[in-house]
Amino acid sequence: MQRAGRHSQQPPESGPMENGVGQEPGTPEPPGPAAPRAPRARPRLVFHTQLAHGSPTERIEGFTNVKELYAKIAEVFDISPTEILFCTLNTHKVDMQKLLGGQIGLEDFIFAHVRGETKEVEVTKTEDALGLTITDNGAGYAFIKRIKEGSIINRLQTVCVGDSIEAINDHTIVGCRHYEVARMLRELPRAQPFTLRLVQPKKAFDMIGQRTRTGKSPGEGKVASGKETLRLRTQGPAVLEEGPSLSEEEAARRVDDLLESYMGIRDSDLASTMVEAAKGSPSVAQLAQGLDSVLGEFAFPQEFVAEVWAAVCHPKGDKD
Repeated sequence: MQRAGRHSQQPPESGPMENGVGQEPGTPEPPGPAAPRAPRARPRLVFHTQLAHGSPTERIEGFTNVKELYAKIAEVFDISPTEILFCTLNTHKVDMQKLLGGQIGLEDFIFAHVRGETKEVEVTKTEDALGLTITDNGAGYAFIKRIKEGSIINRLQTVCVGDSIEAINDHTIVGCRHYEVARMLRELPRAQPFTLRLVQPKKAFDMIGQRTRTGKSPGEGKVASGKETLRLRTQGPAVLEEGPSLSEEEAARRVDDLLESYMGIRDSDLASTMVEAAKGSPSVAQLAQGLDSVLGEFAFPQEFVAEVWAAVCHPKGDKD
């Protein structure tokens, strides 16, 4: 019994098959372009997430940048995206070394730190530097990443790492990038008090560290260097790519240290971008030109650009 189809006759059993259509024995293959290869199926990327102060574990997927990631987290926990101050990977603690940036390892567990109490602090700038290092979450909130020992801010016990800076002298800075906030703080006059309005992340419970997923603690299974990560882009879709090499990670750390020294900010993704630019620049002048074309809003000083080029292309004291 023959199955009904587009052809009235079945091809001879002895004939070769080409794209499901039978050919007569000995008949040459008809000319024409080869059939296009089917695109490789994209893996379904699903990440586990919790609220850092305590929540059930939820699953999120289908985001391409940080703002969309926050929106997905907010959706599963039924909160507003503006409640999320920042995220850490594989720890519920306010650990600035584990901040989520532009890359997420495929096995990373995402903890979202949400708005807690608001506080106001009066500061008198007795020195040019306050001792703050600023970063931002990529979605409108700048927050404190580091406080220098012995600095003006270090002497204020109410100011903590992880606090989001919401306003300076009642001037809201929500929506500003970290380098803009650092610039504002540097430009404040000395000997004149000013007020910081800060929002601290909601406090976490110690019990969170005991929670597990699939038999592992959130810190286990972290993607090591060289494994695939999901790269979040400001524009365009997120892409899977290989993680940076150890030498690239070390170069990015050196550039991040320079960012903190010169500008009072830390930004590992910005540092990685600058490492890539420096690797492709044969001279300081070309690096300066390249950075100005894509990162002109930072207004990097010439001596800083020279330090970046040297740190990437001619590092001192490297260990094999």
